[in-house]
Amino acid sequence: MALRTVTGKLGSKLLPRFSPASLLHSHATSFGFKEVREDEKSRMVGDVFSNVASNYDLMNDVMSAGLHRLWKDRLVSKLNPFPGMKHLDVAGGTGDVAFRILDSINSIRRRAMQDVLEDDLQEETKVYVSDINPNMLNVGKKRALERGLGEDKSLQWVEGDAEALSFGDNTMDGYTIAFGIRNVTHIEKVLSEAYRVLKHGGRFLCLELSHVEVPVFKQL
Repeated sequence: MALRTVTGKLGSKLLPRFSPASLLHSHATSFGFKEVREDEKSRMVGDVFSNVASNYDLMNDVMSAGLHRLWKDRLVSKLNPFPGMKHLDVAGGTGDVAFRILDSINSIRRRAMQDVLEDDLQEETKVYVSDINPNMLNVGKKRALERGLGEDKSLQWVEGDAEALSFGDNTMDGYTIAFGIRNVTHIEKVLSEAYRVLKHGGRFLCLELSHVEVPVFKQL
């Protein structure tokens, strides 16, 4: 059985290579603290994000006590972006992670002084922001304009489903999904698609909130 490394907020672990058909799941799935039918979840998630799109980062501030900003910084640090990379940020409509990745790459460009590095920097960087919700993408595009990135061809916005990506096999150097995997209906399909689009040696990083056992924080 082939193994690959999956890196997240708390480190890395080895997962077996799999196909969606090899995993069993019920016809019920979670939505918050309740079980809903699979065919209802995508609609319910879509309704929520259409309503909160403009305040999404504020929502994450409340849910994480503001720590999500530090977690995203660490996520990008672990990704180790580089000029010329092809990266896919899934469920990243507001651009919060993508902007950090581009800032990191631009910082490397500014520091590069050696001729050999300057030659390497000529390869075109592409950071694709994929989200199933057009309202979230619109928020991201607006923020890109405010940052002066409206005409930056390195940044591409794509409306799409994480369970059925429109990108070709072995095309991405990196794949990130921050606070998004909890909202998909079939996690195994998302992971399979991530594996499909990543190049050999490509990096997968997932950032997500999790349950805690400390009583007070557990309730929060």
